[in-house]
Amino acid sequence: MLSHAALCRLAAEKARDADYSPDVKKRILRYGAPVGSSLAHYHQLPRCMDLLRRRVRDNTAPSPATGCVVWADRLTGSSGRFSRSWHAPVGGLYLALLWADTLLPDFSRQLPFAAGIACCETVQEFLSAARLQWVNDVRIRGKKICGILSETVPTTDGEQFHLIGIGINANTQQFPQELEATATSLCLETGAEVDLDRLCTLLLARLQWNFGLLYYSEERFLADGRASSGEGKSLLLRRWQELSDTLGRTVTYGYDVQTKPLYRARTVDIDAAGGLVMQLSDGSRIIEYSGEISYDMDI
Repeated sequence: MLSHAALCRLAAEKARDADYSPDVKKRILRYGAPVGSSLAHYHQLPRCMDLLRRRVRDNTAPSPATGCVVWADRLTGSSGRFSRSWHAPVGGLYLALLWADTLLPDFSRQLPFAAGIACCETVQEFLSAARLQWVNDVRIRGKKICGILSETVPTTDGEQFHLIGIGINANTQQFPQELEATATSLCLETGAEVDLDRLCTLLLARLQWNFGLLYYSEERFLADGRASSGEGKSLLLRRWQELSDTLGRTVTYGYDVQTKPLYRARTVDIDAAGGLVMQLSDGSRIIEYSGEISYDMDI
């Protein structure tokens, strides 16, 4: 694993092709620089997010530093949304990131999008076909290759921290029967094993850039003095649209779409806060800010 200084240099290198002036790139990277400022690597954990959650809630210790990362080679108690099974054997990349809640609410809600973009860009280093499904699942031709969980945790003295948990199926070559049809890995798709140190470094560099881009979006909003809801999407959400294959598709929506699907609709847009704008069969529109979707197979 690279040092934090080397990680920042890699993030700057990855930013070279971004369509911003050199000064703006420096500002974006400065905002995102705390990502990976400390990294603890474990051979095995139940869940990376659990360890960070305990640190946040431990009132006998100083508040943990924003940007710290916990990485494990294997998870024994891993799960996704609604305690769904997440296969996490040796060979995958499993980490959690802690981030202080210092953004305005409209921008704070976009952190999961920033994490999804970073993961998708990382996977695209190996597989150009990677795309984002709202909010931030990374998929390859319909199969999930990366999952992200996010939650907000308060400290005893009123601070708020975001926990971002990320799992990338890197060198996994076999999945449980219930996941075979819906999951894949970098190794299965490319036919070659991935260096996990390199993968982790690439991911942290992409997180640095995209978290920084979110803060720069907020900076522009504050400088202009305009309500984000009335002035279009942030730079970050525009990037999400470039990487997503969600818009224009017919989907099934639900808070827990696997067990309690609520309705079918055609996706039209995302709004300035990341809400999914959908058109129902009667022509009316609805916006959802939480929950999940599944793609209709006939699209």
